[in-house]
Amino acid sequence: MIAFDEKQRIFKIDTRQSSYIIGIYRENYLLNLYYGAKIPDTNLWQRAKRSKSASFSPSNPNFDNEDFSTDVAPMEYSCNGSGDFGVSAFSVRNSDGNSVTDLRYVSHKIYKGKPDLGAMPCTYAAADEADTLEITTVDKVTGVEAVLIYTAFTKNGAIARSVKVTNKGKNPVDIERVFSACVDLPSADFDMITLYGRHAKERCVEKRPLGRGVQGIFSKRGVSGHSENPFAALTEKNADEDKGGVYGVNLVYSGNFEICAECDYSGTTRLIAGINPTDFLWHLEPEESFQTPEAVLVYTDKGLGEMSRIFHRLYLNNLIRGRYKSEKRPLLINNWEATSFDFDADKLVSFAERAKELGMDMLVMDDGWFGKRNDDTSSLGDWYVNEEKLPGGLGALIKRVNDLGLKFGIWFEPEMISPDSELYRAHPDWCVHVPNRDKSISRHQYVLDVSREDVRENIWAQMYHILSNYNIEYVKWDFNRNISEAGSAVLPPSRQKEFFHRFIMGTYDLMNRLTSTFPDILVENCSGGGGRFDPAMLCYSPQIWASDNTDPIERLTIQFGTSLCYPASTMGAHVSASRRTGYETKGNVALWGTFGYELDPNKLTEDEKTLVKEQVKEYHKYYDLIHYGDLYRLICPEENAYKCAWSFVSPDKNQALVTIVTMREDIGLLHILKLKGLDPDKFYTDEASGEVYSGGLLMNAGLNVSRMAEKTGESVKIFLTAN
Repeated sequence: MIAFDEKQRIFKIDTRQSSYIIGIYRENYLLNLYYGAKIPDTNLWQRAKRSKSASFSPSNPNFDNEDFSTDVAPMEYSCNGSGDFGVSAFSVRNSDGNSVTDLRYVSHKIYKGKPDLGAMPCTYAAADEADTLEITTVDKVTGVEAVLIYTAFTKNGAIARSVKVTNKGKNPVDIERVFSACVDLPSADFDMITLYGRHAKERCVEKRPLGRGVQGIFSKRGVSGHSENPFAALTEKNADEDKGGVYGVNLVYSGNFEICAECDYSGTTRLIAGINPTDFLWHLEPEESFQTPEAVLVYTDKGLGEMSRIFHRLYLNNLIRGRYKSEKRPLLINNWEATSFDFDADKLVSFAERAKELGMDMLVMDDGWFGKRNDDTSSLGDWYVNEEKLPGGLGALIKRVNDLGLKFGIWFEPEMISPDSELYRAHPDWCVHVPNRDKSISRHQYVLDVSREDVRENIWAQMYHILSNYNIEYVKWDFNRNISEAGSAVLPPSRQKEFFHRFIMGTYDLMNRLTSTFPDILVENCSGGGGRFDPAMLCYSPQIWASDNTDPIERLTIQFGTSLCYPASTMGAHVSASRRTGYETKGNVALWGTFGYELDPNKLTEDEKTLVKEQVKEYHKYYDLIHYGDLYRLICPEENAYKCAWSFVSPDKNQALVTIVTMREDIGLLHILKLKGLDPDKFYTDEASGEVYSGGLLMNAGLNVSRMAEKTGESVKIFLTAN
């Protein structure tokens, strides 16, 4: 619910979990009065009173001697150059050459539902799911208008924020900084949690206390990246999985981003999230507009676990789209880890034959099917079939696979080009580059300049030819390097800093064409594993390959970290032939995700085949519980050297699936596992043992799991059903 108190000039934004309150102060300054646990009050003007730092804090000359300064006031959307010396959310360079920016309230509107953000991927909502507030602000000198957009998901607990900037003045301007969200909090006593990593070790949890000054995370790689995920949480010092105040923010964007917090001398914190201003400048002629990405904010006083579940429910219901939002996804086997580039049609068909016998639904042909591609040194950009490897072409192979009763999927890397390719020889200027500098190379490839319409048209025509002529039901979309020497051959010098944003908007355009033209194709995103795992990608692909690291023990930290804001159904997770642990643990870990296989099925022993058939049955048995249930992190791998555990609980609390993995042998240690999220008054039967326990016992007294999965790499599942 969103309401406006005209007498007090206060906006109140309520979700199920939180209240967000904004006040219009004298001379139409917008101030952040409160963001936290839900409250009934509106009159919070006393929270805005802050003492100036002597004469060093400038005042509005029209305020006489009033103790007000933008230097210390909790500004709702901080601007550069007009007395607010903190980190700025917004800065515009005007035709005079200076960057003084001063937005003031002009008008507002409140309505049911949620606006679409044009070409920008974003969350969505029906009229009964959300309310939206749009506050129009204007800089009176330049005429620049910034509409601050707030959508409250009233049934969920999340708030989506973005900004639309329009040049209403007579002269052109340049946007230097335009963040999607800015929140001023009257405390600096927080820890910051972020997700760091690298290739094959993505989204590990980093927790550190906030100190005075600016601290945070960013990407300037051209994509969200392996190194930092566009997620951060500020937590109260006593917060844990089950209690304490938590502010979470996740940016719905796949390009260069920044999330930072500034703690100042007064003991307050400003949190901002949006496009990284490094290498960014956006030129606006009169009447031109710019739409920022969307930032999703979550507050709860029930700890990190509840924060995660709010994000999960929102993304499952209001971000993921299309057929596979709710329809069961096919259980697939991918050939990459088994064959790399060394395959032909007969080998793939043999995989399909074994996969069909084991109960799988789809064969995915990965990298190496196109151009003259037999290793990673050539052919990206030449999206035609390598008939030496696949005699008779794709049609013959797909028919053989389909005749076995399996669906067929294929791999693309549309944003890349190999120097050794027909496309590069025809259009060397199509790769990302700048004049007079060497072109850095990675994995023997360059990045295509998909900010250019002619480049996108060429790539789309090639993809369309393949996808429209053959029965392909899955696409794995990969992106295997970051962007350096960033520039476009068609942008003028004054607009070169628009490149990074134009590039990612070009990617969104291609992905939108794919999903709108072929709505029945299941798309899985990938970027060297989980290098582009962000909410914007989930608007086009309901699942993202979480990591190239398929070792089940290594996957525990990756999947625990990913789960801080992304639901299980989005995490691409496969059983592979990795050497550590047996297939039972590989399967138990991969079930916490989309589940599939990444191995040579011809090499499985008879015992392993029997186990795989059981895992396939479990995939179907637990599908709804894992994909749509509530996740509870029970023992996190960062907090326990020996065991980790998690559970999924159905929304009606009638089912629960608990998984326990022993990471290291722990002879003699006692482990009592207390479950979460059950109904304390219901009685649950353990399917394996037949034992009956109350929810209250399971959550308060717990289970002794010391003798379960005792050896390193072992695991066990406990399936509970309410009587």
